[in-house]
Amino acid sequence: MGNKPSFGETNLPCPQPRQFPMLLWLLLLLILGVTPKAFLLLNPPWSTNFHKDKVTLTCSDSLSPAQGDIYWYYNENLLNKKSEEIQIDKTGYYKCKTQRSSLSDPIHVDFSSDKLILQAPHPVFEGDDVVLRCQAREKAKEISLYRNKTLIQSDFTLKSVSRNNDTYHCTALIQGFLWTWRKEISKHLTIQVQELFPPPMLIASPSSPIEGSPVTLKCETWLPPQRSHIQLQFCFFREDKALQKCWSSSPELTLPTVWSEDAESYWCQAESVTPSIRKRSLRSQLYVQRIPVSDVTLEIQPPEGQLIEGENLILICSVAKGTGTVTFSWHREGTVRSLGTKTQRSLSAVLQILTVKESDAGRYYCAADNIHGPILSKLIRVTLRIPVSRPVFTLTSPRMQAMVGDVVELHCESQRGSPPILYRFYHDNVTLGSSSVPSGRAGFKFSLTAEHSGNYSCEADNSLGVQRSDRVILSVTVPVSHPVFTFSPAGPQAVAGDVLELHCEAQKGSPPILYWFYYKNVTLGSREAPFGGGASFNLTLMAEHSGNFSCGADNGLGVQHSEMVILSIIGPPSNKTTLITEGVTAGLLSILGLAATAALVHYFRTQRNSERLSTTRTPSYSPREFKEPSRTSNTNPQEPPDPVEPQPVYNNVNPGDSDLVYSQIWSIQHTKENSANSPRKHWEDKEPTVIYSDLKKVYPDDSTGQASIGDSDLEDAIENYENVPCILSALDR
Repeated sequence: MGNKPSFGETNLPCPQPRQFPMLLWLLLLLILGVTPKAFLLLNPPWSTNFHKDKVTLTCSDSLSPAQGDIYWYYNENLLNKKSEEIQIDKTGYYKCKTQRSSLSDPIHVDFSSDKLILQAPHPVFEGDDVVLRCQAREKAKEISLYRNKTLIQSDFTLKSVSRNNDTYHCTALIQGFLWTWRKEISKHLTIQVQELFPPPMLIASPSSPIEGSPVTLKCETWLPPQRSHIQLQFCFFREDKALQKCWSSSPELTLPTVWSEDAESYWCQAESVTPSIRKRSLRSQLYVQRIPVSDVTLEIQPPEGQLIEGENLILICSVAKGTGTVTFSWHREGTVRSLGTKTQRSLSAVLQILTVKESDAGRYYCAADNIHGPILSKLIRVTLRIPVSRPVFTLTSPRMQAMVGDVVELHCESQRGSPPILYRFYHDNVTLGSSSVPSGRAGFKFSLTAEHSGNYSCEADNSLGVQRSDRVILSVTVPVSHPVFTFSPAGPQAVAGDVLELHCEAQKGSPPILYWFYYKNVTLGSREAPFGGGASFNLTLMAEHSGNFSCGADNGLGVQHSEMVILSIIGPPSNKTTLITEGVTAGLLSILGLAATAALVHYFRTQRNSERLSTTRTPSYSPREFKEPSRTSNTNPQEPPDPVEPQPVYNNVNPGDSDLVYSQIWSIQHTKENSANSPRKHWEDKEPTVIYSDLKKVYPDDSTGQASIGDSDLEDAIENYENVPCILSALDR
């Protein structure tokens, strides 16, 4: 038997199980709560042998010797054998059991009397490469291998076998009598392929987790001791979706939190790296416990009493207990619809009400529900502090036009605002006073002075912001004071014909001011000062204007009069002076042509006499300093006066010791009526005619006291007497 010819891979050594520290394997199985199976080893390792061959069976639960009694079974019958090893030579099914293991998988050992057999080794696991042997009792050739009756071109090595029902047999030509060859066929062989590892089981720990808590999933399987060196990897699934990236070398997966919606079916897969054998577990339903919500509370921010209108109100709804998805809702008492809802996995939720209004005040509550029914919080009152609105400012006066001394009342009121409200009153941005009221409006009274004209306003403040009213303009009307009357040029006397400027000014009084000018209580005229200040009135003086002058001021609140001022006018009556001037002027004009030649003849002599006059202390004053006529205007300028004969009036003036005498000639002209009360006209464009005469004087050394005039002297006198018409303006020059 030991020298039987072999075919195929008969020269290869028999595969031997790899040694591995089985204590670790047993410890792993004990931790998993699984009783390991016993396993059988054959020596030689073939499950098919020739008749009368002997095979040794070894029962073990590890690679170390089994401890205690061993139980052997042959075709389900207990054998009366207790040793670890037994020797067999009968065809049948064998299995065993140790005290610390369960029954091994059965193994079929065949002892055949055929001339050709097909042998397979034992044990064979999924994914193993198996070497088959085709054995003959006699010499054989042309050996062929078949799988499922199909010839396969192989060297009798099967790659990565699996647990299927494939059958194998071999054929060969065996040498017979007289060296003849006949074809033999072996029996069909089914390779006894054992599981590399059993299908995994998915175990959840804890088996019924509470919502929000973690759970650990375990994919449990094990390798036989003979293949404990093979590496496994795992993948976990919920329904048909992987929970993590496949693959992982760890058979465990921890889910940090699970919720009620996570209560679905889970399963896992285990796969050997080499060879690639993949198996999946059955689906397991995960049950998640839910704890009902309890102790629902509502919190508001900002806290009670600090919420200001226009700010945001934050409502925080919280629960002390409760798991899973909680639906929060917020409500205001007296309203049907909720203010808002939120569904989330947390013990609190926040609702924000933007830009709260006065109508948002009231009592609020919230509710929480996680499918076991809503639980309500207590009511919380929400009050708002309202900033003041823009105040309305009013000013009350006893009359339409406020006057100095009137008592006016200021009022300030904000239509909205949380009390107390502090009101401040302003005049041109200067504080007049303030008043704090719990409600309603505030008032302020004062008596007007002239300085109280200007802009008035008020402010409202309740510590939530300051609001200022519109401005109100108050114009305080001030009665005019007694005006001050002055004239220019100043002095108690004036010359007739001068233009006198009368000025009237009230130091106080609201514009516009109307000024009246009076002479002996007769109105001379009026002037208006639209913007205040004084006013002036020009008057051409006449001799009759001597007397009392005054003025009055009026701005609609009463007339005030100035003190009277007495003015004296120096000069002749205006009517006589006018007639003399006109007469002299007419006479001079009539003889002007006749005297033209004489004037030219005596021009140079006149120049000589003038030089002599300047050397004999001619007076420094002008004739104007004497009697200048007043300049009055005709009351009826449309009726010119009737011409009459001039009436000359002579005034001879001898200034000191000079030989020069000049005469002032005035011409006075009367109207037809020749009445003293008739209108008079002053020729303002004419000046009085002045005649200069160079006369002989009687000197003190004259013995007779009289001037003796001879022919020659008379001639000189005649030659030296000259009438030279000129006007005052020429004399002035």
